[in-house]
Amino acid sequence: MAYQNLTLLTDLYELTMMQGYFNEKSNDTVVFDAFYRKNPSGSGYAITAGLMQIIDYVKNLSFSYDDIDYLRGLHIFSEEFLAYLAGFHFTGDIYAIPEGSVVFPQEPLVKVIAPIMEAQLVETAILNILNHQSLIATKASRVCFAAGGDGIMEFGLRRAQGPDAGTLGARAAVIGGCIGTSNVLCGQLFDIPVLGTHAHSWIMSFPDEYTAFKTYADMYPDACILLVDTYDTLKSGVPNAIRVFKEMQDAGIHSKKYGIRLDSGDLAYLSKKARKMLDAAGFPDAVISASSDLDEYLIDSLKTQGAAITSWGVGTNLITSADCPAFGGVYKLAAIRKEEDAEFTAKIKISENPAKITNPGNKTVFRIIDKESGKLRADLIALADETYDTSKDLEIFHPIDTWKRSLIKGGTYDMEEILIPVFKKGQCVYESPTTMDIRTYCQRELNLLWDESRRLVNPQEVYVDLSKPLYELKMNLLNKRGNQS
Repeated sequence: MAYQNLTLLTDLYELTMMQGYFNEKSNDTVVFDAFYRKNPSGSGYAITAGLMQIIDYVKNLSFSYDDIDYLRGLHIFSEEFLAYLAGFHFTGDIYAIPEGSVVFPQEPLVKVIAPIMEAQLVETAILNILNHQSLIATKASRVCFAAGGDGIMEFGLRRAQGPDAGTLGARAAVIGGCIGTSNVLCGQLFDIPVLGTHAHSWIMSFPDEYTAFKTYADMYPDACILLVDTYDTLKSGVPNAIRVFKEMQDAGIHSKKYGIRLDSGDLAYLSKKARKMLDAAGFPDAVISASSDLDEYLIDSLKTQGAAITSWGVGTNLITSADCPAFGGVYKLAAIRKEEDAEFTAKIKISENPAKITNPGNKTVFRIIDKESGKLRADLIALADETYDTSKDLEIFHPIDTWKRSLIKGGTYDMEEILIPVFKKGQCVYESPTTMDIRTYCQRELNLLWDESRRLVNPQEVYVDLSKPLYELKMNLLNKRGNQS
């Protein structure tokens, strides 16, 4: 896949609104927040991912001659507006929570401060990139948590919704905790480990199973994982694998990694039987890997049953996030500053559904960490100009059930602003870490959570509160709108 200009990766109404602003000579500076309302897959958190691709998109944002000709052919845009697009480039500011961070509903994952035409154009692509990769990274973190430290290989490329979803989804899965991917293109692009064994077709192409195993072991002695369920797992596959391992041992070959893979049948039963056979033959360090439509719930169940599996290949249910196929991120206007004004005017979207009422104003996010435990105490969404002294007591409260309050004693907590600058005046001021470094960072982030917030079913909610100034601003706007109705 060659590089493709993504400038037209947008919804038509972004361009028609831009033309409306252009015709009205309105290019006020605005604040837009990209956030989500509900954790995916019943999780107690999400993992943000996709910032590297958002940065590349914004850096390369420009309309080519072909783009302008195509838009002209739609017969809905004026020549004056098309001339503006021909010279377009992004001049605003973007803030984001770094990739691999643990995040929660309502928090601005990306904040765009820019002239309204620019901020409007980037909406669709930012959401497209952020929603997909955050979804897969979150799913991967759940799968890895269920595996309890066992290695998870992502191998869902052939079931992904297209090449981009398969490749960028594999990247996101590694950020979420997978040790590698079967996707070679992803490995090349993002310098992450590529992993794999062989298919049933390899074995079926030989006269017998033993010859297939022997040939494979001769070629790849340092990574010899043999697929044992083509004919009969316990009567044929495992005995033939043991025969090959003994021959390697007798030949003085000490494989760095060897073992078997199960891809069908009762994985708990077969793995326990296979483990006994391998141990009795003198191969207690042989790996037992498993695949077969796995997800976090099945892995958790197999672990509970005592399955003797220590390596997992997870495909379809991971790369598609099968139980929750959409992340649900949105992009909402939060503030506007007229050209003649020095300060932003906060904006709010009102809904009969309280969860859809937006948080107004130019905001940031503070992470509150308990010093004694090193665990996440709460996140605080605040106005961008707020400051805090951690030596003083801090009272936080539920943004809807305000009677739910907690007093955090001064000196017992640390606070970190996690929404950081990425673009300033159109110039990128942030360098993305490598994907594997983001993976390491993500593991540290996940360690901030209590296990109760990571459990797969009915996790404990993590507090995400509004600062007092932000809460009062929101209530004032709601009361003002209510009095006008």
